Amino acid sequence: MTNFNSKFYILLLKFNQQLLERIEQISHEFSLIVFISQKRLQRRGEMLHELLLALVGYTGDLIIDEREHHKSLGICLSPDAPISEQRSFKLASDISFIDPSERDLIEKLITLGFYYRELDRFATKSRNLSWIRAADVSPLDRASELSNPKSGKPSVYRRAIANGLVEILSVYKSAVLQLEQKLLSETMPILATVTQGLNKFFVILPPLYELILEIERDDIRGGQLLNLLHKRCHCGVPELQACIQRLLWHGHQVLYNQLSSWMIYGILQDQHGEFFIRRQEDRDVEYGLSISDTSEKLARLSTVDTSLTDWHLGFHIFLDMLPEYIHMRVAESILFAGKAIRVLRNPSPAIQFQDALSNQQTKKGSQKFHGSAVGVPFQKEVFLDVKTIEEELLPQSVADKIETMLLDLKESSEFHKRSFECSVDSIRAIAASHLWQLVVVRADLNGHLKALKDYFLLAKGDFFQCFLEESRQLMRLPPRQSTAEADLMVPFQLAAIKTIGEEDKYFSRVSLQMPSFGITVKSSQRDIPKTKAYTDGSSETSVGGWDGIALEYSVDWPLQLFFTQEVLSKYRRIFQYLLRLKRTQMELEKSWASVMHQEHTYFAKHRKDQMNCSISQPPQQCFRPMWRVREHMAFLIRNLQFYIQVDVIESQWNVLQSHIQDSRDFTELVGFHQEYLSALISQSFLDIGSVSRILDSIMTLCLQFCWNIENQESSQNTSELERITEEFNKKSNSLYTILRSSRLAGSQRAPFLRRFLLRMNFNSFFEATARGVLNVVRPRPSLPVLNQQ
Repeated sequence: MTNFNSKFYILLLKFNQQLLERIEQISHEFSLIVFISQKRLQRRGEMLHELLLALVGYTGDLIIDEREHHKSLGICLSPDAPISEQRSFKLASDISFIDPSERDLIEKLITLGFYYRELDRFATKSRNLSWIRAADVSPLDRASELSNPKSGKPSVYRRAIANGLVEILSVYKSAVLQLEQKLLSETMPILATVTQGLNKFFVILPPLYELILEIERDDIRGGQLLNLLHKRCHCGVPELQACIQRLLWHGHQVLYNQLSSWMIYGILQDQHGEFFIRRQEDRDVEYGLSISDTSEKLARLSTVDTSLTDWHLGFHIFLDMLPEYIHMRVAESILFAGKAIRVLRNPSPAIQFQDALSNQQTKKGSQKFHGSAVGVPFQKEVFLDVKTIEEELLPQSVADKIETMLLDLKESSEFHKRSFECSVDSIRAIAASHLWQLVVVRADLNGHLKALKDYFLLAKGDFFQCFLEESRQLMRLPPRQSTAEADLMVPFQLAAIKTIGEEDKYFSRVSLQMPSFGITVKSSQRDIPKTKAYTDGSSETSVGGWDGIALEYSVDWPLQLFFTQEVLSKYRRIFQYLLRLKRTQMELEKSWASVMHQEHTYFAKHRKDQMNCSISQPPQQCFRPMWRVREHMAFLIRNLQFYIQVDVIESQWNVLQSHIQDSRDFTELVGFHQEYLSALISQSFLDIGSVSRILDSIMTLCLQFCWNIENQESSQNTSELERITEEFNKKSNSLYTILRSSRLAGSQRAPFLRRFLLRMNFNSFFEATARGVLNVVRPRPSLPVLNQQ
């Protein structure tokens, strides 16, 4: 028993010893596990901390940037480096204390940090203000900068978009900071907390990154940038749509600032060529015109010329910078409004002088004013009143109204196309109304229109009748190139003295000009003498050279906005046509009167021979069959002249006057006047080549007929008159055939053409003779041979 107990005790001691050893081993292993767990928790904490830093763009040992990681290869990430096209944030490959599932989740999260850093770099670079220069940069230097694609071009629109990006990134950064506070407060921070807090940014940051990548890759700026943002707004993600709309709002702030500068003050505030309205010199540089050429062109312009050039050619719409959601009509309204405000805010010295002059004339009654009589004190008084005139042309209350409309648009959280277009139309209407006041009322537009009608459309028929009579003998000789214009001034001034009264204040603006010669002699002018030389070295052209007589009209500012060179050239074209027509009518009448006078003189001289039953007859008797041809010519010319002067000019003038009375819009008046001139040209058939050529030939034949019928000293006139008669019959019947066609008479092109045809064909003569006239030649009238005694 004792032996058993001793053995049992020994075994118990061994068991206790083994148990103690096992307990010690387990304790050691547990301590090791605790240590490892603490280490892993520490590494996880470091991982979460570095993850939070990576989410705001800062990499470290665990999360690396591959571009910075390759510095040893010569790649250094500078602030001006381009936006990376590949996501370069990666988890270090030697990390072994995280599970594969956690690795995938972290890889996904750190892309947000990459997007954040690239967006922040873009915003920082775009908001850099180092490009701000002095305010006295010349437009030509700015144009040369625009023409150099390699120069770094700043952009106020990109800066505005960058401000919007900063707002969005600040929201993201606040979310990261909130996550950090939340993780610090938890005893066991988990990765799911981060995922849950940043999940909404997975639909915002990647599209924004793609947006800035496209902007920088394609160098998008200005209106193109607004257009891109407007397109990206149309998406199905509300959060993303709200962000892009906010970016677009920032871009529109720049646009509204430029619109305010342009439409309130007439100043083009566009240092970097991003506005859709540009100056002309910018386009000249784009089209290859050198800077020196452009500067010389600008230096040659006077103050009035500069204002006129600004209006007609100074500014244009640059389609590349015009957003697609702004209609071309709206852009043209913006362009017009700004140009009108420039005119109203910067009146020409000429209009200032005219205002003071009109005030002085009002005080002195109808006393005629001569520029040489103006004294220096009066000139000082004129130019001291500039501010008053500007205030009258564009009151401050009107400018404040325009500013209020643009401010309402600017403060709106969203861009509403309808509201934008309505505001632009309202501003354009205001500018057009005040420009109408300047041109129509102050500058007496209607008086100048009446003067153009009097002189260019021959409404003062007595003046031109007198002028043609005074110059009749001169125009029967070919014009001399060196003295033709001076030769015409004598009958022109004589006609003015006889018919123009001193109360006509517009006649002094009219001048007569003979353009350069070099007129081609047509086949129908075979009998007209060709150019011959004088002994003094000068030369003369054919008699048809007088057809080039033209009128010039002196137009002062601001009427040059209305009467452009294109408009005055149309008036000159109509004038030359009407003057030829009136000259032809006068020659036909004078030829009849001249021959009748010769016949009466001959009859009185040979009265005794007739009483003695003499069988001799006057030479004029031989040409009596031709008077029927002359009457046909006169009939056609008279009816054509009556049609143009009464049915066309007077009717269209009345329409224009009614428009002037009803309209208060400058652009409407310009359109009405263009319609007026177009109607005159089209209804007078000047734009139909076949008709105008026939009319030219008919008038030439009539003049040839008159000159030949009065020159009766040679029997050669008989065959020439027969040729003229035959040609006239062909041309007149061809004219009637064309005019009575359904394309002309049956259309609205010439609403009074039927009246003209009725007058021509009142007895069906033209209709009867026009049948087959192009294929059948009418018989010539028989002319007796002159008795050469």
